[in-house]
Amino acid sequence: MQPTPTTERAVSFAGMKRLKGLGPVVALVLLCIAGALLNPDFATVDNLMNVLTRTAFIGIIAVGMTFVIVSGGIDLSVGSMAALIAGVMIVAMNALASGAAPPSAPLVIVLGILLALALGAAFGAIHGLLVSRGRIEAFIVTLGTLGIFRAVLTWLSDGGALTLDFNLSEAYGPVYYHSVLGVPVPVWIFALVALAGVVILNRTPYGQHVQAIGSNEQVARYAAIRVDRAKVLTYLLLGVCVAIATILYVPRLGSATPTTGILWELEAIAAVVVGGTSLRGGAGRVTGTVVGAILLSVIGNILNLTSIISVHLNPAVQGVVIIVVAWLQRGRR
Repeated sequence: MQPTPTTERAVSFAGMKRLKGLGPVVALVLLCIAGALLNPDFATVDNLMNVLTRTAFIGIIAVGMTFVIVSGGIDLSVGSMAALIAGVMIVAMNALASGAAPPSAPLVIVLGILLALALGAAFGAIHGLLVSRGRIEAFIVTLGTLGIFRAVLTWLSDGGALTLDFNLSEAYGPVYYHSVLGVPVPVWIFALVALAGVVILNRTPYGQHVQAIGSNEQVARYAAIRVDRAKVLTYLLLGVCVAIATILYVPRLGSATPTTGILWELEAIAAVVVGGTSLRGGAGRVTGTVVGAILLSVIGNILNLTSIISVHLNPAVQGVVIIVVAWLQRGRR
């Protein structure tokens, strides 16, 4: 059977779509080549592990952010949420460890982790309910909670730092610093979260519902999709991802301050849009988000290893990337 013009156009469109999907990968490869040429230390295994470990925090949050943006939403509070979760987690663990009959350090750490996951889920669910049932724009809701979370942490710490008990810090340290088969634990967790994100978004009815809502919410309602429930679950999923990133971040420094998590929302959104997810919603790829997160970390790493521009301008570079990608995506849905 001879191919019709319509078939040929469809094949051509699919081919172009695949090529555009490879854009972030090509950019990452070119950046890595440039980094190796600019500084030989860039191409070492130690530096690679360092880049991937630093990517893990933002990458995990970006996986959850992918679901929110695909559904047509946004969350500007993830950095402040992470800071508050870290602060509450540290306060609770210190209180347990200093009690009259303190439990063992591993038990305190497990309870702290469970508390962090519960807080992340609760904060995410609140966002989802305010957006879906309250009919408030996600931008406004999360802009408001951004200030609330940061203010509560500042109050808890009295403007200073909340520091984890030394013995707990010693026992908790391997969660960040330990390696399995030569790969740091945070990288393994990042890989597992990303794999789960790929499966949920592409292989489950819920993932299809999220994409349908982002494409056209009204049509999704006509299709009997429970839009409000899907939105709540989407923000809840992001909250859990923020909690997981925080659980990995706390043993790194062993403290939380009012500046913890500053600009994490910018980095997470940048990773999502660089990975090919449209800010208008409707479609996205978790694998693209992973590549986008690594790409942004590579940019920061190259700035650290070279003197092309100041490392203090890294957030400015990320901001430019978001604007450029959004410009390239104009009209796309």
